[in-house]
Amino acid sequence: MTIERIMRTSPVIPVLVVHDAAKARPLAEALVAGGLKVLEVTLRTDAAMDAIAEMRKVPGAIVGAGTVVSIDQADRVRDAGAEFIVSPGLSTTLGEHIVASGIPFLPGVATAGDIMRGLDLGLSHFKFFPAETSGGTKALRALAAPFHQCLFCPTGGITAASAPEWLAIDPVLCVGGSWIADGTPAQVEEKARAAAALGRPDARR
Repeated sequence: MTIERIMRTSPVIPVLVVHDAAKARPLAEALVAGGLKVLEVTLRTDAAMDAIAEMRKVPGAIVGAGTVVSIDQADRVRDAGAEFIVSPGLSTTLGEHIVASGIPFLPGVATAGDIMRGLDLGLSHFKFFPAETSGGTKALRALAAPFHQCLFCPTGGITAASAPEWLAIDPVLCVGGSWIADGTPAQVEEKARAAAALGRPDARR
């Protein structure tokens, strides 16, 4: 599975901070039932690795690891079963290691220099992060213009209200958001269903 196929699976990728691995599977089941199959578990808690393993047990779920900032973390999340890796930024050292491993990779970028570094590594799909504080939709439109070959997943400060504006940008295949994961499983499923209805990334480009 390529990173582009993953990005086209759902218009919104839930960005998940899981503190209790016991809650990971019910959360994943609610999100998948609501139509969001691609799940990003951030490495911000001690439960993250176990959460990835638990979510992988949910039929239909495509589970990746986010906030990966080191080679050691990249290797550990692969061992935990992560199907893709997301990083908040892009260093040559980490990028070369992940690219060589063959796992789908979505590195964070915020500048033209970041994108050019990614292109040097053979990458063309990026997370625009942090999206809102890096200039919002106007900044991404301007940044994407000279890089027509690149596709993006803006993440950071995006809400249910602002997601449609981001998804209307041609090179944006999906957005990342944390607003979906709050509440009971029934509430999460309802939010996921609304998010899944925001767009049809399989019909884009």
